[in-house]
Amino acid sequence: MTLPDRVRARFRVFLSLAVLSMATQGAFAFQGPPPPPPIPPAPPLPPVLAPIGNPITEPKRVLGKILFWEEQLSSDNTVSCGTCHLPEVAGADPRLGNHPGFDGIFGTADDVIGSPGVIRSDVSNAFLPDATFGLEPQVTGRAAPTYFSMTQYSPEMFWDGRGSGTFLDPQTGAVVLAAGGSLESQAVGPILNATEMGHDGRTWAEVIAKLQDVTPLRLATNIPPDMLGALSVSPTYPDLFLSAFGTSAITAERIGRAIATYERTLVPNQSPYDLLAAGVPGSLTPGQLAGFNSLVGSLCAVCHTPPFFTDFRFHNLGLRPGPEDIGRQFVTGDLADLGRFRTPSLRNAGQKTALMHVGWVTDVRDAIDFYNAPAFPATAAGHTQFTADQSLIPAPGGPVPIQSISVPAGAIPGLVDFISNALTDPRTVSGTFPFDRPTLHSESVVPNPEIFGASSGGSSGPMMLANTPLARANPDFKIGIGKATAGATAWLFTTLSPAPSGSMVAGVPLHLDLGTMILVRGVVLGGTGSDGHATLLVGIPDDPAYTGLEFYGQWFVQDPGAPFGLRSTEGARWLGL
Repeated sequence: MTLPDRVRARFRVFLSLAVLSMATQGAFAFQGPPPPPPIPPAPPLPPVLAPIGNPITEPKRVLGKILFWEEQLSSDNTVSCGTCHLPEVAGADPRLGNHPGFDGIFGTADDVIGSPGVIRSDVSNAFLPDATFGLEPQVTGRAAPTYFSMTQYSPEMFWDGRGSGTFLDPQTGAVVLAAGGSLESQAVGPILNATEMGHDGRTWAEVIAKLQDVTPLRLATNIPPDMLGALSVSPTYPDLFLSAFGTSAITAERIGRAIATYERTLVPNQSPYDLLAAGVPGSLTPGQLAGFNSLVGSLCAVCHTPPFFTDFRFHNLGLRPGPEDIGRQFVTGDLADLGRFRTPSLRNAGQKTALMHVGWVTDVRDAIDFYNAPAFPATAAGHTQFTADQSLIPAPGGPVPIQSISVPAGAIPGLVDFISNALTDPRTVSGTFPFDRPTLHSESVVPNPEIFGASSGGSSGPMMLANTPLARANPDFKIGIGKATAGATAWLFTTLSPAPSGSMVAGVPLHLDLGTMILVRGVVLGGTGSDGHATLLVGIPDDPAYTGLEFYGQWFVQDPGAPFGLRSTEGARWLGL
């Protein structure tokens, strides 16, 4: 019997117990205060099974942990896997980026809360204005799904399930894992994605060449002991791959297998509910017990069944009309899958600030309010359910509409308390092993690089583009300019110190001490109209002289329309790492 079969069998056993316990009170209906029904047995989580061909080993786990938190894995050194998946927010993303949704227009009803990724860059990794996001970080079209909280048991990954259990070598297409490899399939997806971590047309050859040279976690601080221990013995990525796989070869499928191994160890199984399942008395408060009772006595338990609190299946909840995001249908081609998305686990849901695939459900109470919402075209304030393509709940006795869920006001506090607190593993909140992590460079209190001062045209430009840290052995260092006149000549000046605040030259702000100049580079701006842009791409060698180097940059642009024929960008400061 496969893991999904065993999971579904456990679901059937649990649901049978739940139905029996509710036989005298009306199945799948929330009850009033007196008296609470008997609590069904709380099943514990089963062990996590690794697929044949990728057993869990400590060298592979710690390599996966290092790769997961490695910002140098992105094409501009600003995004790691962990950037969008923090354990303290249930493996999701607390940053709330706005995506315009299906209609491509910001500020309309179909907008989505997604994760900020990288500024769009072309095949050479030069900045390229995006039609939607311009020269700001792009935002994903769905909220970041959690990377733990029952994904270790899931037969498919991503909201739409495109992360198949059959893991194919991303470089050759050969089958690496015939079954059970959904985490591996998921792990390799974002690295080449031009919104999340890569530039247009990024290749695995580029990724591998970069990992051959960079110092692991050069950009991170507060590195946990297990990672430091591995790096003290294996200080380079070839060394780490040698320890994990027996040879120093870095390949895409090994990257996927290592990251998936790390993710399989992130099981949040020490919540108060898990103590209840282990028979520890007093694990839940009376309010949480009432909430648990309400959950298993309702339609909610059909899809959010203990101990996983998910059915691992795909449903259309009616958050938005199905054609706005076809979801599972994109993977299967089945019209019946229109707008269906994978059921998220309720575990650790209380830590999230953006729930469901649209991201604009703000917390557990807000999710309950959605299930209590009227059907479209209701005009009352709050949520609306779009029922045209909405799934039916596969309840025992026959499917019923999602509109059948109606949580009475008296049951809501206990239900919120149980989901928000009794299903939260305290280790994810405190950041203790295995949920500990380094501090990312992007989390620095003082940004590096830091943009300061003003451009001569204010928010209308020209615009300094500086987001890549100055790190040794970095082939992806770049400085760019945008929002300038296409076809004009621009000069990048770099110096060792800034100018005094308020300095001017030729009628424009001056942010550099020109007496400490180290470089001047001129370029002709590409693009059209006022979207002129250019990028200076420089490979930084592995030279200790760059560590601690402080330098400043500013662009000046030829512009016949300016009072003195010149415009200038903001200034930028770098400190070498």
